[in-house]
Amino acid sequence: MTHDTYPDSYIRSILREAKSFAMVGASANPVRPSFFVLKYLVAKGYRVLPVNPGHAGGRIAGQLVYASLADIPEPVDVVDIFRNSQAAYGVTEEAIAIGAKIVWMQLGVRNDAAAALAEEAGLQVVMNRCPKIEYARLCGEIGWNGVNSRTISSRRPVMSERGYQKLMIRKD
Repeated sequence: MTHDTYPDSYIRSILREAKSFAMVGASANPVRPSFFVLKYLVAKGYRVLPVNPGHAGGRIAGQLVYASLADIPEPVDVVDIFRNSQAAYGVTEEAIAIGAKIVWMQLGVRNDAAAALAEEAGLQVVMNRCPKIEYARLCGEIGWNGVNSRTISSRRPVMSERGYQKLMIRKD
């Protein structure tokens, strides 16, 4: 995979099958993008495990913070990297070590060597994308703000038991 573009089916399958995200570089500052993404993913029903050594043992948006991926006591599906591109390789090594299934590098984060390492270990990779934006785009929410989601559907939004719109489950 070139990682320049991704089919919607690839992103959709990751978001549909993942149950937990470890967010490396999560911030306790409510104006930081990682804080907003963490809250959004929790609201959509994902288990989000913030990783930030400076806040370890504390809470970010109500979620217990871990010092490292190795400190997380449960399986993790997605390692979401909110660090710079250079740090992505080390985080990817840690993701492989804990048995994660997917490495997701946030907007502006691209490390082809880390992607190759992850894929060689059998992990799926997404680079330079945000799961919050992709979720909102694929379920149609992003269109509520006037953004072109490139997704047109006459289907009614599917709501979760909490009243939030869930990702449409359909085959491309």
